[in-house]
Amino acid sequence: MGPYERRSGAMSVEQRGPAVCRFSGNQEGKDEMTKASVNLQDLRRRIYVKAKAETTWRFWGMYVHVCKMETLREAYALAQNNDGAPGSDGVTFAAIEAQGVDGFLERIRDELVQHTYMPLPARRQEIPKDGGKVRVLSIPAIRDRVVQGALKLVLEPIFEADFQPGSFGYRPKRTAHEAVDRVARAIVQHKTRVIDIDLRSYFDNVRHDRLLAKVARRVDDADVMRLLKIMLKANGQRGVPQGGVISPLLSNLYLTEVDGMLERAKETTRVGKYTYIEYARFADDRVPRTYRRKEVRCCARDGGRSSGAGRQGQAPNHRKLRRSRAVVVSVAEKAGHDPVRCGSERRAKANR
Repeated sequence: MGPYERRSGAMSVEQRGPAVCRFSGNQEGKDEMTKASVNLQDLRRRIYVKAKAETTWRFWGMYVHVCKMETLREAYALAQNNDGAPGSDGVTFAAIEAQGVDGFLERIRDELVQHTYMPLPARRQEIPKDGGKVRVLSIPAIRDRVVQGALKLVLEPIFEADFQPGSFGYRPKRTAHEAVDRVARAIVQHKTRVIDIDLRSYFDNVRHDRLLAKVARRVDDADVMRLLKIMLKANGQRGVPQGGVISPLLSNLYLTEVDGMLERAKETTRVGKYTYIEYARFADDRVPRTYRRKEVRCCARDGGRSSGAGRQGQAPNHRKLRRSRAVVVSVAEKAGHDPVRCGSERRAKANR
């Protein structure tokens, strides 16, 4: 059984080695495979280049790379670097180190290869928010952080190639400060009318069927899809857990079509190098800006319906807009609001 056949089976993943496409343009592509020794970084680079060059290509044979010890070791190192409290099983990094990291990762690999891996329910931690509200943070077990991290390492370059330049939340080499800089440049260009949008309980209401369909547009691998599905179902029938390693990637994927609509809206207003619209999104917070009083509808189509920002309506995938946060103001009015805040510091404290 070859490394890119539909089922991985119980064969040792380490014996197979990765396979790399020659990308000759063959429609099926599967007859143009050759074995080559590539490290994880090179694999991610090749995946990104392929995804960027062919926007409709569906990647297959990815599960074998998720199961590799090299990928699992990198995922463990990333999880350890982030530290954090133990999950529902109570297992700590210190306990894993004491018993041996290699043995811990080999057990995870064997479960993945034999298709017996099942994630544990995440430990739930409430974080206080303004107005007496709380944000529920889900803390996966370390073993589940490693598996999520391995899957993210393999899938991330595919979707990074599709993401729009106005998306800044939890992406490699992108920060909230860059999002603020983008907004500042828009102000200098006299785009002073602000549409401030937030999505109500966004992470809690992501529909799994729609999310999996978006992944499937670029991934043709039954084992990857099964793994992703059981990850999502481990914490309920809807939503992506805040605190999950792969959740930021999935949440960005869920909204990337909206970013694409805004990019197209920018092009409709282009005059030379200038556009009348700019936007910045950080996770589920979005700030489109327009030139002076030029009216712009921040539309999100879903099933033929659209809604304008600034009024209660249907956001993409039927997410409700908060009336208090879907408002149109001027830059002068916006300057009186609270400065940009990042929730990562609060989450980090709760995760200890």
